[in-house]
Amino acid sequence: MKRLMFWMLGLLFGALLGALLVALFAPVTGTAFRQRLKAGYRETLDEAQRVSRERQAELEAQLARMQGKS
Repeated sequence: MKRLMFWMLGLLFGALLGALLVALFAPVTGTAFRQRLKAGYRETLDEAQRVSRERQAELEAQLARMQGKS
């Protein structure tokens, strides 16, 4: 368990360090970079919400089938 936690912390630290380096050495201006970052965040959030709605519908349908069988 401890090993997994250290691995996850290392992964998180590496991702943060990588993001920082990309931000520092990006070949675009700060404004353009922030706009791209915001757009990427919005797209990711929209996709996550869409997938969440789909999964919720699947689970509700599965629950309805299970309750119908009881």
